[in-house]
Amino acid sequence: MAKHVKEIAGIGVTNQRETTIVWNRHTGKPIHNAIVWQDRRTAPIIDDLVSRGYASYVRETTGLIPDAYFSGPKIKWLLDNVPKAKTRARRGDLLFGTVDTFLIWKMTAGRVHATDYSNASRTMIYDINRRSWDRRLLDLLGIPSDMLPEVKSSSEILGYTEKHLFGREIPISGVAGDQQAALFGQAGFEKGAAKNTYGTGCFILLNAGDHPPKPGVGLISTIAWGLNGKVTYALEGSVFIGGAVIQWLRDQLGIIRKAAETEKIGRETPTSCGVYFVPALTGIGAPYWNMYARGLIIGITRDTTRNQIVRAALESICLQSVDVLEAMTKASRSQIRSLRVDGGASVNSFLMQVQADLLGIPIERSAIAETTALGAAFLAGLAVGVWDDLRELTRVRKVDRIFRPKMPAKTREQIRAGWKRAVERSLDWERQD
Repeated sequence: MAKHVKEIAGIGVTNQRETTIVWNRHTGKPIHNAIVWQDRRTAPIIDDLVSRGYASYVRETTGLIPDAYFSGPKIKWLLDNVPKAKTRARRGDLLFGTVDTFLIWKMTAGRVHATDYSNASRTMIYDINRRSWDRRLLDLLGIPSDMLPEVKSSSEILGYTEKHLFGREIPISGVAGDQQAALFGQAGFEKGAAKNTYGTGCFILLNAGDHPPKPGVGLISTIAWGLNGKVTYALEGSVFIGGAVIQWLRDQLGIIRKAAETEKIGRETPTSCGVYFVPALTGIGAPYWNMYARGLIIGITRDTTRNQIVRAALESICLQSVDVLEAMTKASRSQIRSLRVDGGASVNSFLMQVQADLLGIPIERSAIAETTALGAAFLAGLAVGVWDDLRELTRVRKVDRIFRPKMPAKTREQIRAGWKRAVERSLDWERQD
């Protein structure tokens, strides 16, 4: 490592956005395990906010739909449930951060407590219109403002690493939440550019330009990045269970041994024969936003095979993405003409062909699957002069393959209609009232 350190111009940080950490500012030790984005323990906090009439205020201020997914309710849970946490927070002894903030704080030995616009916009306590922490939401959730990081641009020098970490101080010059970083890595710099990252979940972002967009039904407005004194906004739809449904087939049901098997199974199975798999294993995200939905497999008969269930699981990843893009088309009042894709599951060519078929538009697969890391590198490099401008980055982006739709429109419509019926049956399954 030592001989290559001189070649490092800057460090870009990208992270899962909503995962929440609270730590002691004096010792650097977290007061509790991080609460990850998929954790549903804060659903009662959200229900309370909604019942008290704050859903519209949250929506208008933060661009988000009140949901256990976001960071603010997770901070409240930690302060309410960790012994003496409230008292320590009021004394100024505790700090909050998403993973980017914690990493930067650690790498700078506590000198820098900061995040960027994209991560701040995922907390449900940040006003994306005024670009400031929102006092009313902080009071509602009982969060002292002293806990919160400073919000910075996504591409600037935030601080320098401790010398002992790498043998010299290195500028930390880029920060963005993982999905915004992926849009940046896909060179989605123009209004109307859309991308989908296929990982544990699926995350679709549409560049909405320099004004906060009206999100429409089931979507959220978010900040894509801050750059050169300007902020770019995005529409987003989050699918909670994407590639994770394949992990579930492997680890919980044991009907596949490796995720890679699913591509071969999909090619060998022409149809799911009316079987639908709604993978609402942690509730369901956009455009339904139902915390109490639960997974179901429906349409099973005595003739249903293991392969048909696997194919239905693959189709579920694509169908959830179709729902989001359909909502984006309505909200933006413009036709999305192609979709840029990346992430681990995008290497499955069968999956990408099914996605093109069910959307009815071309799919452009990035030559670099990990565009999240590429976006963080782009942001860091811009701040320290590795690249000059966005036009240069556009030339750097490479497309591996374009998948064009082949499915007849009538078949596509039938599959999508059946899917919507299946989703309706999964909603509110766990609600007790």
